[in-house]
Amino acid sequence: MMPCCTNRSEDILKFKEQNGMVCRQFPVKETRTLVRSEDENGNKMINEYVRECKIGAGSYGKVVLYRSSIDGKNYAIKSFHKSHLLKLRVAPSETAMSDVLREVLIMKMLQHPNIVNLIEVIDDPNTDHFYMVLEYVDGKWVWEGCGPPGGIGEHTTRKYLRNIVSGLMYLHAHNIVHGDIKPDNLLVTSTGVVKIGDFSVSQVFEDDNDELRRSPGTPVFTAPECCLATGLTYHGKLADTWAVGVTLYCMILGEYPFLGETLQDTYDKIVNNPLVLPNRMNPQLKDLLQGLLCKDPEQRLTLDAVSNHPWVVGEDGPIPDYSCWCKRIRPEREERSDGSSSRDNNSISDESAENEANNNTNSPDLH
Repeated sequence: MMPCCTNRSEDILKFKEQNGMVCRQFPVKETRTLVRSEDENGNKMINEYVRECKIGAGSYGKVVLYRSSIDGKNYAIKSFHKSHLLKLRVAPSETAMSDVLREVLIMKMLQHPNIVNLIEVIDDPNTDHFYMVLEYVDGKWVWEGCGPPGGIGEHTTRKYLRNIVSGLMYLHAHNIVHGDIKPDNLLVTSTGVVKIGDFSVSQVFEDDNDELRRSPGTPVFTAPECCLATGLTYHGKLADTWAVGVTLYCMILGEYPFLGETLQDTYDKIVNNPLVLPNRMNPQLKDLLQGLLCKDPEQRLTLDAVSNHPWVVGEDGPIPDYSCWCKRIRPEREERSDGSSSRDNNSISDESAENEANNNTNSPDLH
């Protein structure tokens, strides 16, 4: 990651936070005191959270399943050692701590049915531990079950893709580039709702100018324009869209569209090899994949076009617009500045937004 871009993202995020430009109804809980103990059964505890089992690991730390002794719900807690993050260089003037803090700042801004929710941050200045308490997605990841002789089928894939596109359109509308869309970062709840997670390489922009200089994402999901010589810029949102296309290909066919024996071979194939699709494929699905995996970013399908594509629309209609919190409270602020009341309008807006969120997902509200 380029240091200037990273610092710029953090500046924008801090400005938004300080000025109340947060797209969520309830703020993330921030806890400055850490108590590590054990319950009556000898299970390790972090404050009110009781350890259940380890469920994953990342580049910087581990993810552990905890159960709250207060509400009884399960949470996924990312655990880090601050001293390790500060020693780990990700760029000449940046450490892994920058990545983690930027991820926290981004997730504190967001609230959407198709994005993993950040519940709490535990950062005690007197300890070396740092924790992110996240909504626990109790299902699987979107590519689970793929493989020979194929993928997960058109019906399930369409449902998953609609969720992915809805969440990513929300991010892009808030000038956030995810940077690493892939099945491993797309979790499916027990009710079949896809949620986007892992914002460790994401970037935020002040306006629609989403130019980047280097892609930190996963090679097989990297867009052609990101594989070219260093020093060239590319548009992060279009690169995200390419990654959606690769993910769709994986879900349908159970394999990667471009994969070489080495990293450079993979990049060469992404840039130069034509997209090969089975003759038997649904013509509408083939058209969608060709549009998403168009090597020319200027000709690539936009997410708006994807949301209205015939294969995506199917029998469900276009992907509905999500009435996000920051857009719903903006009219209230404008009316208050004029001295007029907005109570009636707000109650209607809140009720309709709640119904819309319930239509988009059957997962419980964790606030």
